Amino acid sequence: MPSTSVRTSGPPDTSARDGGSAKQIVIVGGGYVGMYTALRLQRRLRREMRRGEVAVTVIDPQSYMTYQPFLPEAAAGNLEPRHVVAPLRKVLGRCRIVNGFVTRIDNASRRVTVCPAGTRTDGVVARDIEYDMLVVAAGSISRTLPIPGLAECGIGFKTVEEAIFLRNHVLHQLDIAAANPDDEQVRKRALTFVFVGAGFAGVEAMAELEDMARDACKWYPTIDARDMRWMMVEATDRILPEVGPEMGRWTAEALRRRGIEVKMKTLLKSAEKRHIVLSDGEEFDAGTLVWTAGVKPHPVLQASDLPLDDKGRLKTTAELTVEGLEHVYAAGDNAAVPDLSGKGEFTAPNAQHAVRQAKRLGDNIAADVRGKPRKPYRHAYVGSVASLGLHKGVANVYGVQLRGLPAWFMHRTYHLSRMPTVNRKFRITMDWTLAFFFQREIVSLAELERPREEFELAAGRATENVTT
Repeated sequence: MPSTSVRTSGPPDTSARDGGSAKQIVIVGGGYVGMYTALRLQRRLRREMRRGEVAVTVIDPQSYMTYQPFLPEAAAGNLEPRHVVAPLRKVLGRCRIVNGFVTRIDNASRRVTVCPAGTRTDGVVARDIEYDMLVVAAGSISRTLPIPGLAECGIGFKTVEEAIFLRNHVLHQLDIAAANPDDEQVRKRALTFVFVGAGFAGVEAMAELEDMARDACKWYPTIDARDMRWMMVEATDRILPEVGPEMGRWTAEALRRRGIEVKMKTLLKSAEKRHIVLSDGEEFDAGTLVWTAGVKPHPVLQASDLPLDDKGRLKTTAELTVEGLEHVYAAGDNAAVPDLSGKGEFTAPNAQHAVRQAKRLGDNIAADVRGKPRKPYRHAYVGSVASLGLHKGVANVYGVQLRGLPAWFMHRTYHLSRMPTVNRKFRITMDWTLAFFFQREIVSLAELERPREEFELAAGRATENVTT
């Protein structure tokens, strides 16, 4: 792919490397680490940025940061999807936002190759963006396995687009079942929902969507909530390991009391043509298959000359610099950050650590710019909270275990406090307030996936009329 070398802000001759005064800080990724690091730099280096001594560029395919802990509520219709994302251009007003895919990191020449967003096709001219300081915050992608049929019918749960799709899909399955009251095979397939992976994403997504679907059944006279089959498949012997064994067992029992099947020590063997085959020998058809069985570092790390560990993560120091490289920094899911709290060898890949690491990372970069000493990242994991549907939750915070309504309230309160911008906090609060007075919407907008289908059909018919 051909490429051209460009600077990230100002005229081409203003870079520090080319004799200008602006020190170029490039951040790869606009997620938790990327956005919060840039936000921290805006505050810590305000004078330097205003004087043109420092320029910060954030590169990400999307123009927004998704607050993933709220994705289950967005999928269930409790929150407007647009309210769980923070627009990068509005939050990072002093930074330059470049929407594109980083395809290569060449630290030897201090440049990253960027392909414009939405143009991953041959012949597109890529851009080489140079830097003086680099933050690698590319995050992670879903970790999949070579299971027959998974790529064709499975869906992940990491983006707001996937959350919207899954909500529409689940409601569409109810529509299918209601439209075929006499076809038992079609009904059973449409009303069977399988989630693979019992971490936070899988448990919260399934619990919220099951709650939504159960509530929606009152508007489908031919569907009883007991007709639906919801199943959680987990390869290990526990669910929600972050909240501890006791609360994990309580969560499993709470889900089972709702009629949800929880299968542990079980693997998905095949999903060809939506026919599910499990390692315990059970086979059945399912209209919905959601894959939330872990994540892995972003593959762009493999297309770099940066040091990686055996899991594909960047080897990172406690000061959040990449080992052996003073001008390269990393944090979050794509970094192996030493855990100085003594709880483990490396910090866990979760939002709590990502946000806190970003603040320390921003402070350390500011310290480097001003010639001051960096500080190591040290943070003891305070605990976890999870939502299990409306007014239901589980929490383990500072060793205090909560369940039911108190845990659900703590989940909402904690994540609302972490949501960036007053604008988003207010909108989310209004969504929750309105939910007390109005019932959930049960409209499936599945046509959003194919917005041009009807127009193409009309255009095709018009062409046929002309030729005849």
